[in-house]
Amino acid sequence: MQVLLDGRQVALPESATLGDLLPDHDWGYVVAVIRPATREAARTEHIRVLTTAGEVVVEITPLYSEYFGDGTALREAGPRSLRWSDRYAAAFGPFVSGVNPDRTSHRYARGDVVLGCAGYDPAKSLILFCRADHRADFGAGADGGVIGQVVSGRGVIDHWTQGDEITGVERVISWADRTTSFVTIDPATPLEDGAEVVTRVEIDAEGFADGRSDTTTARSVEHLLLSLEEGSFVVGRAASTHIRDETMAPMDVPMDRKKPRHEGAVTVRTAGGSRGAVYMYREEIPSHPAHTLVGQVVHGIELVKLAGKGQRFAVAVDPPRFDLVGLSLADAMAVAEERGIAVTLDGEGDDLVVVGQSPGTTLEALAAGAVTLSVMPAEAVVSLTLDDIAAPMTCDIFRRATGLKTHAVGSMPVLFTFEDVVLFNPTIKKKVNIIPENTPQDIVPAGLLAMTNESRRGAGMVGVRASDNSEFGPTSEPFGGTNLIGRVLDMEKLAAFREGEKVYIKEVRK
Repeated sequence: MQVLLDGRQVALPESATLGDLLPDHDWGYVVAVIRPATREAARTEHIRVLTTAGEVVVEITPLYSEYFGDGTALREAGPRSLRWSDRYAAAFGPFVSGVNPDRTSHRYARGDVVLGCAGYDPAKSLILFCRADHRADFGAGADGGVIGQVVSGRGVIDHWTQGDEITGVERVISWADRTTSFVTIDPATPLEDGAEVVTRVEIDAEGFADGRSDTTTARSVEHLLLSLEEGSFVVGRAASTHIRDETMAPMDVPMDRKKPRHEGAVTVRTAGGSRGAVYMYREEIPSHPAHTLVGQVVHGIELVKLAGKGQRFAVAVDPPRFDLVGLSLADAMAVAEERGIAVTLDGEGDDLVVVGQSPGTTLEALAAGAVTLSVMPAEAVVSLTLDDIAAPMTCDIFRRATGLKTHAVGSMPVLFTFEDVVLFNPTIKKKVNIIPENTPQDIVPAGLLAMTNESRRGAGMVGVRASDNSEFGPTSEPFGGTNLIGRVLDMEKLAAFREGEKVYIKEVRK
């Protein structure tokens, strides 16, 4: 039997299961299964245009149905080659249509899909995808010939070149299709001939297309790349219009681009308790002053529509995040060379580690084609572990205050040292409540890292002791005012630091 796997036809034995199709899949991630009858049952206002360079989802207008009915006529015409392209549009054809050209120019917007013809001949009809706002005479009818608007895959239309072609046209599944389409983590799920399996969601970042970066959205897109850097989208909320990943919430994100939220749009909330959460949209809704557009789903909209609360699926964003902080200099240089980024060093020595990068966002680094890296000897970077199981809230506060939430290396200033205690004073935002959590009971072993909680005046202070103590915690507070959050692995390195100096720290994941 034939199964469509992420847009690619795969031949399988008739008794095959999902496990046979996906032998290397991580079954902690759901996959979408669309049964063969689903496409015919769905009658949405969206079509998927399959091309050799990727898929494009188009919201069709009534004019589309006038010319193509349910889409069968357009689908059965077979592959259609790219006839020509320029900075304004890309044209596929030719084929025969009922267009009646009016021989005048019309105004078109980026993303418009137009039915026109070459030489005003309906027998040489073309489907045109507009890449930019402009005015043109495409041999369209008096109505302008706009048969749809691209809502997903705008990056794809920018990448088409000679040799590309349209290989298929089909309806997009609707929300009602949950009865015949589903997500699963069961590798024993049987497959049917003609079924479609979708294993991942792919996103084009807003402001990045055809290898070029628009830095207007650099900061908000960086938050998207950080949130999804592990390749996982965790559905914290599932509504009729959207799904939401709350992994990095709350976190302040700037409003860079306010636009309508089309099906497949990806936004980040910029205000409120959920600020920093990433949203993917199942259907089109108006723009919102607290949502900034950061990307567009170009593959896997079915997963977006079908995934439920508590489930997670694989996700990838183009471009991948470019963050060299925390890498050894050798590894950082290798990554920079692979991405085509020139490097200038700020610092010297042997066995160096990257502790800073400028510019710090991916889109800015790609646009500049160069970064400056701050480096220092690895022996000066202090390693530590954090105990998220025993003190999840305080560990999160610590990561945010030191920069470990966004980079592999953070820092905090030494407040002062005395006897066997070193105290640090990271900057913690006002109104952050450090409630008592994982307070010690009998004795605090040497090397444990702690933060003073709200029960003491010095709330937010971080400390570590070089010796065991059965009376006071690492910040010299009573046990009740001490939240134990982890362990310093390089205690011997702290002896070299003095008051006012910045200590760079690197978290070692267990």
